[in-house]
Amino acid sequence: MAVGAAALSSSWLAAAASPRRALATGDRVPVLIIGSGYGGAVAALRLTQAGITTNIVEMGQNWTTPGSDGKIFCPILKPDQRSTWLRDKTDLPLSNIMGIPINQNITKGAGVLDAEHFAGIRVYQGRGVGGGSLVNGGMAVTPKRGYFEEILPSVDSNEMYNTFFPKANAALGVNNIDPAWFSSTKYYQFARTAKKTAEASGFATTFVPNVYDFNYMKQEDAGTVTQSALAGEVIYGNNAGKKSLDKTYLAQAAATGKLTITTMHQVTKVAPASSGGGYTVEMNQIDGQGNVVGTKSVTADKVIFAAGSVGTSKLLVSMKGQGILPNLPGEVGQGWGNNGNVMVGRANQAWDATGAKQSSIPVLGIDNWADPTAPVFAEIAPMPAGIETFVSLYLAITKNPERANFLFNSSTGNVDLSWKTSQNQPAIDMAKAVFDKINKKQGTIYRTDLFGTVKTWGDDFVYHPLGGCVLNKATDNYGRLNGYPGLYVMDGSLVPGNTGVNPFVTITALAERNMANIVANDLH
Repeated sequence: MAVGAAALSSSWLAAAASPRRALATGDRVPVLIIGSGYGGAVAALRLTQAGITTNIVEMGQNWTTPGSDGKIFCPILKPDQRSTWLRDKTDLPLSNIMGIPINQNITKGAGVLDAEHFAGIRVYQGRGVGGGSLVNGGMAVTPKRGYFEEILPSVDSNEMYNTFFPKANAALGVNNIDPAWFSSTKYYQFARTAKKTAEASGFATTFVPNVYDFNYMKQEDAGTVTQSALAGEVIYGNNAGKKSLDKTYLAQAAATGKLTITTMHQVTKVAPASSGGGYTVEMNQIDGQGNVVGTKSVTADKVIFAAGSVGTSKLLVSMKGQGILPNLPGEVGQGWGNNGNVMVGRANQAWDATGAKQSSIPVLGIDNWADPTAPVFAEIAPMPAGIETFVSLYLAITKNPERANFLFNSSTGNVDLSWKTSQNQPAIDMAKAVFDKINKKQGTIYRTDLFGTVKTWGDDFVYHPLGGCVLNKATDNYGRLNGYPGLYVMDGSLVPGNTGVNPFVTITALAERNMANIVANDLH
């Protein structure tokens, strides 16, 4: 009975998160949210719980329809049109193995993972209902309090750590791996090997929570449920086990009956309405090839920008540059950073195997953040290639101080990002100080065949884009856009470039804190 009840609940929540009637030209709505990632999902839940009819516009699709293989998402080793956003070739962060390119030709489609290219960096983003929660590794890390206070001094840290971080973790479904099972399963041999070599080299490691259901993962290991994480699923979506936003915040919001999600629509313009107050929001409806198949114009009393650090910043910078929202603060578009991201791989000794079968969900990190010369938190990342590689792979989060700005190009009408690949050199230097020491102690070397041809560092892409509309600078202290009552920002663009850890718990908790203030003061 318990199993049956759980299955019914899961099915009902998935159905509840499905969109109802799409927005139509001429509609007027109380609140329109642009984007369904962490900030947008929090806003949707708290607004609908307050009884406010809420609409989300999402550029990607609602991932509820199985493909020909019966699964929603495609396998990482056999990508198809479900994998990559509007490209005919995959664009993985690990582009090579042993000098052989591994990206594959695919049919172009509205896939779940976008790699948006700028001159000096490409930015990985989730596309679909749930945003980045669909494609990340699920590491739910609360930042170190001292560093949080450093990056967001205007925010009451007592309130955050006593109320809003716990609230976010509970709503996200954060849980912890069973250390005994971790120590015995073959699927985490890669993490145990990296833990052993790090600690033997003088570095501390720490378990980190996750939104993947570890009880489900144990059942995967036992062979009693369909495998997802243990089948290598992650970057193109997990078919089971992962508590992405469509199964948590968004499902709860939809269950109120007050939420509508309009998918495959991209907002192109937000302008003060010509009459009646509020804002006119124009959008393009797109098909699975990215072609514009329709345009719509609706009016919203209030608009919440939650399209992510890149999406929100680009849209606002474009509106300011075109003179549509000319009174936006000069700080809009500034303070962008890559969370100090840099990836690297080490070739282990022959006696330090990493396992042919690996869980796709990371659960450990090397914590060297307290070192003033090399502040690094390095996620011990899986490499689920299906073969023994003897590779330890890491996503290092460093205290890189470099920042960039979004700039409107009046000649092209596009928005550019000023970040240069050379700005990641401080991150490389910090990570190198850690991994040079491990290599020296272990008698090992870097792998130079993972990110290109003879290239050690994965320094030209980012998983954790942050900033562009920094809290209490581009906005007030709760995300209200200065100069335009009724416009709000509620996503990672509020965070000034770096959190020191995987950022989505911070984004979620900050949105919880901001929405509590906005619901109490702006909407009644």
